[in-house]
Amino acid sequence: MSVVKINVLTVPPEMRETLEQRFAARAGAVESSDGFEWFELLRPVEGTDQYLVYTRWRSEEDYQKWASERMGPAHSGEGQRKPAATDATLWSFEVVQHAAPKTG
Repeated sequence: MSVVKINVLTVPPEMRETLEQRFAARAGAVESSDGFEWFELLRPVEGTDQYLVYTRWRSEEDYQKWASERMGPAHSGEGQRKPAATDATLWSFEVVQHAAPKTG
């Protein structure tokens, strides 16, 4: 059963462009990870200053392996400038139903 991880990032308006540029610069960093299924960076349109970083994984184990090998060093702060987000919360879900467009 697939799992979804949503990282909720509180981003002040003046840091939005910085956050998006940093994600664009790391494009491809997760795509080759075993068990990775999907990524989306969702920009708020109105009523909130929170971005959603959506990733979908084949299993919790695949996510945990990636998080321990890749996310830790990438988020350690070494050599990084000031963080773009002022707060972060991780939400975890299991996919129990899904739908895709019909083809044909």
